[in-house]
Amino acid sequence: MLPQEIIRRKRDGGTLSRDEITGFIEGLSRETISEGQVAAFAMAVFVRGMTPDEIVALTLAMRDSGEVLSWAGVGRPVADKHSTGGVGDNVSLMLAPIVAACGLAVPMISGRGLGHTGGTLDKLQSIPGYNVMPDNVTFRRTVDRAGCAIIGQTGDLAPADKRLYAIRDVTATVESIPLITASILSKKLAAGLESLVLDVKVGNGAFMAKAEDAEALARSLVRVANGAGVKTTALLTDMNEPLADCAGNAIEVQNAVDFLKGQKSGTRLEEVTLALGAEMLVNAGVETDQTVALRRCREVLTSGKAAEIFGQMVSELGGPADFMERAETYLPRAKVEVAVLAEQDGYLSACDTRGLGLAVVSLGGGRQRPSDKIDHGMGLAGFKPLGTKVAKGEPIAFAHANDEAAATQAAKTVAACYRISDKKPADAPVIGLRIGAE
Repeated sequence: MLPQEIIRRKRDGGTLSRDEITGFIEGLSRETISEGQVAAFAMAVFVRGMTPDEIVALTLAMRDSGEVLSWAGVGRPVADKHSTGGVGDNVSLMLAPIVAACGLAVPMISGRGLGHTGGTLDKLQSIPGYNVMPDNVTFRRTVDRAGCAIIGQTGDLAPADKRLYAIRDVTATVESIPLITASILSKKLAAGLESLVLDVKVGNGAFMAKAEDAEALARSLVRVANGAGVKTTALLTDMNEPLADCAGNAIEVQNAVDFLKGQKSGTRLEEVTLALGAEMLVNAGVETDQTVALRRCREVLTSGKAAEIFGQMVSELGGPADFMERAETYLPRAKVEVAVLAEQDGYLSACDTRGLGLAVVSLGGGRQRPSDKIDHGMGLAGFKPLGTKVAKGEPIAFAHANDEAAATQAAKTVAACYRISDKKPADAPVIGLRIGAE
């Protein structure tokens, strides 16, 4: 069937067959279907949705558009985690070495920034020499030696998703549950996983701002992944404020280094990271009790074993051998820092988290077009958590840019994203619903 007829059928609310979906995805990966047609298909799916069977067919077609890895002989349970995206969400950078230190193999296929959210690959490319697109020999060797490797989609892994992912980013079709499900799981299934944990963000900085939408996405992901034979659970986590105390690329890598050195204990970031780690250990079958699994994750963090593994991964993938010892000398830095000042006395009661992410994009830390280059040194740092009491004129964050005008404009934008009130807001739990196989 012609691609325009498939688009028309979905536009009009019809149900596509497995063969129609497979044929369209084959055309997408071979580039016999134009970018305009792919965008139209994405918008039709965004507006009309898909049935569960259609989502499974889309996921498997995208998985099978390239190589499906096998980890036979690795000697460890093969596991991974995926976040649906947020602001200041650098969890993958710490989580992969933590669970690798606990005995898992983590071949983590990650993505670039999408919309207002940061991308793990963009962050890692702040590290000089780090190869986010290694060949399979290097990828496997890194997983074997370090226990984890965080890389991007090679041309052989889910190539159809790679093209669709870039088009979704610039066509306002990011939030579609079928497209998100297929995008996430096609990469994960192609990586040859045995188990998976999903961090589904909810709040004004997430693609799913409403709890019911986030839950629907989580259930879709868990249902499709388990149906494909991958033991999968999901946690709903809060994204009504940045997860880390910064947002950007090099800035978040430095934050991850500090975390692995024990300098971020007691934070929301630590709570989410360790909870996901415990979930991964239980799903992989190396632990049966969540409390014990959580304790193991904390032990390898405290002992420095996780930090050692992160450094080894960086070195194996081409980065500096002494990165963990001298990260601040390797990571790019902006030339100008401007404080974001509280506009009145009171408590930080709310923030426009999506607005903060867009401020990073405006600084050059994200993309407005797929071809845009990232300026890795730009970003925001020093976020004070919601509930903090501040005085007028007190810094609540800092904008980093290469010139005074850009930094000053970003600082104004960030200040406008925060609401300050006389009453301290109620504490919001960072981890909400857990969703398992039905």
